[in-house]
Amino acid sequence: MVEISASVLSVKKEEAIKTFYNLETAKIDYFHIDVMDGKFVEQDTADLMLEYTEYIKSISNLPIDVHLMVEDVYSYVQSYLALDPNMITFHYEAVKKKEDIKELINLIKENDIKVGISIKPETKLEEIKEFFPYLHQVLIMTVEPGYGGQTLIESTIDKIKELKEYIEKENLELDIEVDGGINLQTNQKVIQAGANILVCGSSILKSDNYKETVERLKQI
Repeated sequence: MVEISASVLSVKKEEAIKTFYNLETAKIDYFHIDVMDGKFVEQDTADLMLEYTEYIKSISNLPIDVHLMVEDVYSYVQSYLALDPNMITFHYEAVKKKEDIKELINLIKENDIKVGISIKPETKLEEIKEFFPYLHQVLIMTVEPGYGGQTLIESTIDKIKELKEYIEKENLELDIEVDGGINLQTNQKVIQAGANILVCGSSILKSDNYKETVERLKQI
């Protein structure tokens, strides 16, 4: 089953209440929270995303899918643990030592929250395979992290296929989430490659009919 994690990155503050309601009624599966610190990536969304998360938690029961694009992963994990999201995903490239990655995985799981690792387009799957048995998902960035509305990097499709084949071979329970340039022109490519959670922002928010767009994005 294909699920949609709707990015709220480009939601305008003055329209947030209406937009969150419209996304939920459009039958999205998750609210996707893009947390950026202005260091790991240029954009800084930290305060706004915390505000949006707190607000969504107060009005919706939909799962919250937190994607940390930050240097100080530990501090941000601590901040979001208190908000009890469904999933916290952090970047492999932001953590210097493998033992620190294991500690972060354990910290998140100990709080009954699912955990994922994200990798940039140039990072190879081999670098994170040892962590697969301890994860709930791998988030493959199909664009360079930092901005919404980018074009999908075609070479990342092969990485999705490679991950899917490895999961099946090793009989792992691991979701494949993809983020970046996912729209009605690219959704079939990533679904056929093996992705089962699609992060979509602009493709939904700029459409005339959220519900219809979400339905079409999920079509196999």
